[in-house]
Amino acid sequence: MTGTGSGEEMRSSPERLSPRVATRGMVATAHPLASATALNILQQGGNAIDSAIAAAAVLGVVQPMMSGLGGDTFILYYDATRGRLRALNGSGAAPRMATVEYYAARGYNNMPLRGILSVSVPGAVDAMSTALELWGTGRFTLPALLAPAIEFAKHGVGLTPAVAEWMQVFEELFRQFPTLARIFAPAGKPLGAGEILLQPDLAASLKLIASEGRDAFYRGPLAEAIDRFSRSRGGILSLEDLREHRSEIVEPISISYRGHTMYTTPPPSQGAVLLIMLAILRGFPREVLRWGDPKGIHLAVEAKKRAFADRWRYLGDPRTVASVLEQLLSEENAARHREEILRGFHLGPDHDLRSDDTTYFCVGDRRGNLVSYISSLSAGFGAGEVVEGTGIVLNNRAGRGFTLEHGHPNCLAPGKRTMNTLMPVMASDEAGRRYVFGTPGGDGQPQWSLQVFLNFVESGMNPQEAVEAARWQSFPGSDPATIGNPFEIRLEEGFPNGVTEALRTLGHKVVPMQVRERGGVQMILSDERGFLGGSDPRVGGNVVGY
Repeated sequence: MTGTGSGEEMRSSPERLSPRVATRGMVATAHPLASATALNILQQGGNAIDSAIAAAAVLGVVQPMMSGLGGDTFILYYDATRGRLRALNGSGAAPRMATVEYYAARGYNNMPLRGILSVSVPGAVDAMSTALELWGTGRFTLPALLAPAIEFAKHGVGLTPAVAEWMQVFEELFRQFPTLARIFAPAGKPLGAGEILLQPDLAASLKLIASEGRDAFYRGPLAEAIDRFSRSRGGILSLEDLREHRSEIVEPISISYRGHTMYTTPPPSQGAVLLIMLAILRGFPREVLRWGDPKGIHLAVEAKKRAFADRWRYLGDPRTVASVLEQLLSEENAARHREEILRGFHLGPDHDLRSDDTTYFCVGDRRGNLVSYISSLSAGFGAGEVVEGTGIVLNNRAGRGFTLEHGHPNCLAPGKRTMNTLMPVMASDEAGRRYVFGTPGGDGQPQWSLQVFLNFVESGMNPQEAVEAARWQSFPGSDPATIGNPFEIRLEEGFPNGVTEALRTLGHKVVPMQVRERGGVQMILSDERGFLGGSDPRVGGNVVGY
C-alpha cells in the first residue's frame, strides 16, 4: 500500500513521512475531537455514513467558522456491498425573492459578500438526514449521532491553536456583527488558544434536530426562527424557501487518467474543473508532472486557467442551464487546450480566488464503504449573521457565488443554485484500490486536489507525503466579485531551489502563499488489506484508525 512510482527524490528529507495504518476503519478530519467521535462510532459497529454524520456535527461545533447547521454539503458514498458510488447534492437555492432587479434596486452591482442578503437556503441538515436514511446502518439514530456535538456545544471545548488563529483573523468581522461577537469574542476580543468556547444556543438547536429530525430545521421552530430573523434584518430568506428544500441524489461524474478513474460531484459542484484539468494533463509526459518540476507546475497552472474559464463560460445549475459537460470533458476539448498551452497562448484574467472556509473529511469502514464529505458556510463565518437564540451561523453562498450579469449561466435567479466550490472526490485504480480525499479552500479545492492526486500517481508518494508536500495555487479563480485581477502563482515554502525563478522565466508572476491559502487535505487509501491515511498539519488535521 504505497504510491505508484518512485518518489523518493521528491522529498528534501531522507526519511519518508509515514501514513497512518489501520485494518478495520479509518477517519481523517481537521480536528481531534471530530476524528475521535467518528472512530468511536465505527468501533461500535457503525458504518462510514454513521461515522461521517457524527463527525460533521462535531466539526460544526469545534470549527464554527468553517461549517455548521447554516451551511451546505456535498457527499460521495461508495457502497462496497453493491459496488456502487453515489453522490448527494446538499446545496441550497437562492430565496424566491432573489432577482437581479431586487439587488440592483438596492444599489448592488455585485452580490453582497456578507450580511443577510448574501444567504442561500442551508442544505447541511437535510444532507445529514438524507444520507443517514439512505445509507446508514440503522443501528444509530440521529439523537445518538448528534449527542457528542450537543455535549461539546453545551459544556464547551477548548480552542486548538489552528481554530484560535482563525478567530484572530476575523476580529474585524466580529466588530461588524454583534451576534457573532457575543459568542466568539465575549470579552471584547476573539477567544484564544485553550480558551473555552461555549455555545448553549447551538446545543439547544442540535437537540431539537436530534429529537424532531430535519423538519425542526425546515418546517418547525428553527425554520420559524430563521424566518423571523431574516425579516428583522431586512432579508428575503423565508419559511417557504426552507420548506421547499430537498437534497438530491445524483450520479457522480468521472474521467480516466493513466489507469486511474477520478470521480466527483456534478454541477452545481465545481468538481468538473478538476476533471477538465486532468483531461488536459493526461496528454503531457508524466515525468514532467512530478512534484517540484517547474515545467509541470507551468503546465498544471495553464490547465487550471482553461478549466476555470470553461466553468465560468458554460456551467450553472443544471436545473436551469443546459449541460455541456460531455463536451467539456471530451478529448477534443482537452486537445484544444493542450495545443494552446504548447503554443504559448496566455489567457487573460478571468476570476478571483478568495480564501474559502470549509470542512472536508473522509471515512472508511471495515465493510469497505468509503465517504468523501465536504460542508461549508462559504466564507469564514458565512454571512456573519447568527440567528438569534439558535446559535446557527448562516452561510453566504449566494453572495459568494452568483453574478448579477444577465444571461450568464451563473446569474442569480429565484430558486436557482449557484455554482458551488464544494467538491468531494474519490478515485480508484486498476489494482482495485480506492481512495478518498479533498480539501477546503474555495477555488483552491480543484487545484490542491489535483496536486495531491499527481503526488500520489506521478511521484509515488504515500498519502501522508502527498498531503504534506508543498503546494501552489493559481490566482485568480472564479469569484464573480473580483473578475479582472491579474494572474499570479502563489507558492508555498518547501519547493526545490530554483522553482520560483524558473516559473518567472516561463512568464508567471510568483508570490509567496499566505497562511489562509494553504488548504487542509485529508486522504484515506483503501484496499483488501486495510487503510492508509494522511492528514494535513496545515489545519491541525488528525487521522485515526483501528
